[in-house]
Amino acid sequence: QVQLVESGGGVVQPGGSLNLSCVASGFTLDYLAIGWFRQAPGKERDGVSCISSSDGSVYYTDSVKGRFTISRDNAKNTMYLQMNNLKPEDTAVYYCATRGGIFDCGLAGRLAPITEYDYWGQGTQVTVPS
Repeated sequence: QVQLVESGGGVVQPGGSLNLSCVASGFTLDYLAIGWFRQAPGKERDGVSCISSSDGSVYYTDSVKGRFTISRDNAKNTMYLQMNNLKPEDTAVYYCATRGGIFDCGLAGRLAPITEYDYWGQGTQVTVPS
């Protein structure tokens, strides 16, 4: 059974940190493009960060650059999103996703949309109170 399971969300004060994890089962993350998305109440699901499968390039949306770090551990079949200096505007449900094949997830400086990804986790809530 193909599955992605996120964990690590929670409530954190502004300036705090969280490290989200996403464990894959039923398939291997090796050679896949991986991405993190988030969806705030009443808003669309938008890309936060991704790693391309074509050349390993890493991309971030502007609002998280310098604060968030995406990574992967193929030996553990797990992807991560380290989030530092969290702000109230980071409050959202965070989702991990994967995409097969040779794929550049950040063409023309824009993170690939949700339609480009194959598998999704169930989401984990991150809340940063104002």
